[in-house]
Amino acid sequence: MNKYDIVRKIEKFAPLETQESWDCSGWGVELSDPDIKKILFALTVTDDVVNQALNSGCDMIISHHPLFYVPLWYKQINIYSAHTNLDIAEGGTTDTLIEKLGFKKTFTDGFMRMVELEEPITVEELRNRLLTISPRLRYVNNCDAKTIKTIGFCAGSGSEFIGSTDAFVTGDVKFHTALDAKTVVFDIGHFESEIFAPELLRKITGIEGVLADEKSPFI
Repeated sequence: MNKYDIVRKIEKFAPLETQESWDCSGWGVELSDPDIKKILFALTVTDDVVNQALNSGCDMIISHHPLFYVPLWYKQINIYSAHTNLDIAEGGTTDTLIEKLGFKKTFTDGFMRMVELEEPITVEELRNRLLTISPRLRYVNNCDAKTIKTIGFCAGSGSEFIGSTDAFVTGDVKFHTALDAKTVVFDIGHFESEIFAPELLRKITGIEGVLADEKSPFI
């Protein structure tokens, strides 16, 4: 397989120029040989993930989270990442999360996606659905809401978009953000909100490859 043909498929779906200015999507490690035999798809490139790739005979890792620093010993394997460009793409990270939860997106605003339900559901009903992918979720309901008609979603860290919907689902919610929230906010975890990204990248490339065995760092 030619690695550049594979990358072209990803960049057609999620163009590199759409990534945030601070992001490092693209090649983290680009070895000279254009041909590869096997790919490992991962959420985050860690020592364990690199070892998984090498031990399973992979010569390329495609991840969601990019490397901002590349350890020297990682430079024996190709590493390519699609991060905020995959998040903002139609059909990308947040859209995949919504689909996995059984909802249908009705509106897109940059990184934020909104679901407008045909009929309201209770806060408890939404919580129970979110528990299927995030057993340790946290949430705040400062407004003492009972039902929800509109839900905002942003996989990863999207607290800056809280406020325009009855409920908001994201990860990495800080204490003061939760304290000041005027809507129902669910923190399902950064890992849990994006763990479907490796499957999405595999689907985009059309290559079976290997899915990394990854777990949230939180116990």
